[in-house]
Amino acid sequence: MTRTLSNGPELPLSLDKFRDMVARHGFSMTPQDELDYLAILRDLEKDVKQVLSLPQYFDPRLAPVSRSEELRAFKRPEPTDNPLNAWSHKFQLRSPSAGDDGLLSHRSVSVKDTISVSGIPMTCGTQPFHLSSEEPYPVPDIDAPVVARVLEAGGVIKGTATCENYCVSLASFTSATGPVDNPWLKGHSAGGSSSGCAALVAVQVVRRWRERKGLPVDDLGEGVDLAVGTDQAGSIRTPAGYCGIYGLKPTHGLVPYTGIAGLHPMIDFAGPMAASIRDTALLLSVLAGYDGIDHRMTPETPLRRNVPKYHEVLDAAISSKSEAGEWTTSTAAKGLRVGVLKEAFEVFKVDAEVEQVIREAAARFARLGAIVDEVSIPLHAVGRAIWVTTNRGLMADTLLGNKPSELLSHPMSNLSAPKPDQKWFDTMTKSNPAVVNTLLFKGYFEELPHSVRAKSMMHVHQLRAAYDNALESYDVLLTPVTATVAPPHASADGSALERYYSAVGHGANTSPFNISGHPALSMPVGWATARDGKSKLPVAMQLVGKRWDESGVLLAAAAWEVGGHGLD
Repeated sequence: MTRTLSNGPELPLSLDKFRDMVARHGFSMTPQDELDYLAILRDLEKDVKQVLSLPQYFDPRLAPVSRSEELRAFKRPEPTDNPLNAWSHKFQLRSPSAGDDGLLSHRSVSVKDTISVSGIPMTCGTQPFHLSSEEPYPVPDIDAPVVARVLEAGGVIKGTATCENYCVSLASFTSATGPVDNPWLKGHSAGGSSSGCAALVAVQVVRRWRERKGLPVDDLGEGVDLAVGTDQAGSIRTPAGYCGIYGLKPTHGLVPYTGIAGLHPMIDFAGPMAASIRDTALLLSVLAGYDGIDHRMTPETPLRRNVPKYHEVLDAAISSKSEAGEWTTSTAAKGLRVGVLKEAFEVFKVDAEVEQVIREAAARFARLGAIVDEVSIPLHAVGRAIWVTTNRGLMADTLLGNKPSELLSHPMSNLSAPKPDQKWFDTMTKSNPAVVNTLLFKGYFEELPHSVRAKSMMHVHQLRAAYDNALESYDVLLTPVTATVAPPHASADGSALERYYSAVGHGANTSPFNISGHPALSMPVGWATARDGKSKLPVAMQLVGKRWDESGVLLAAAAWEVGGHGLD
């Protein structure tokens, strides 16, 4: 059939634009083929227009726990009330229907400023014009499931916590509002990108520690008992490590990521940050379980009613060992098998004092009755490169373009970022060169054949299998979290190269477990000297367990602390 078409003004897909599209694919058409295929495209364009004309749909499962304007009132704290710059917005949000018997009753909580809280502006750590063409910051109209679960459990959400610019930083100097200070030593990194979460939980840890030691307590502002962070390459574990608290990246798909700004579904995790192992387990009990929406979840993800009460499992295990007379400084880890990962000390140059602390932490497990061996997983040394090649080329579309996943998911409908331009570059290169690099890497990666990512994805399976194989012989793998204690903030006058490596150069032992999906806990195990040569800052150990065995990781951590808390 022969078609004759006109380029009507109501149809923006013109013949010239169509010809450009064809040319980009590297072939040409006869005039009649052009008309035929353009007609087909215009028919499909009508479908697009029909969908765009539909009213916006809001999933009732994500309706705010309470719509009261009074409960959703917020403020940006003044600098005097925010000495660490750890708060983004402050408010007092609780569920009117939550009783006094909830798991988090009367506990204070902060959530990372990438997590949707209905009525509260979301910054993602960046400038407002990076997220929306209309200032001010976009405001979500949903409560993310992790928010709803905290509120339903009786928790009081006291605000959103500052995060790093677009969450592409393991340091804490990139936020649009300025650096987040480490509460142990101001002017030093709190870690990223869940920087504010870690600092706010650490406020009370630092305060109690200094009071016990009879030392003066700096004005650190208000802190919280618990926080919900996110982790794509170490963004829970690194700040937890630098700030001397506990941070758990759970098994992939255990905690719903719905309603949270992400980087890529393969590496998106939300999890608990707390001042103790038990509180970490408690918050995980609240957060975990299938939500019916998040495509990251699998048939292995437990339904809410089947989620273990991780804190009760931990209590029961400790009680059982105590009754057997085995919760002692020589037997608490009896039966535990710990594999000290050889390559974890080789993927970056570990500070000698930090390595000594981690080696001593491993030796303590042996004194507590565990079997402790060095284990070699050569592919771990390539883990970060596999993470980069599998995910970094796709992250720009997600974090800068808010591109939904190819699988059915719940996109962040409140975000409508404009395309990067000169203004975008000028502000971003000063704030976080790692974000600029992410955009540029996308362009580089698009020039590569799809077989490059396909090969990398097969190595993800290989890496997961290598960890799984080691974890058949050991209950947990042990690594340093970072190579050093918290460094000073990067200089604002530093070059893009200097600031880039200050932001991203810490994840060689954390990022591999984002692509493998294994649970990984950061916990404080001692002290090492800061760069000033006189101050002491926390050192953190990472414990990695079998997928879906968070209870085993938490029990191993609790057993280690029978020999004394890491910051004692």
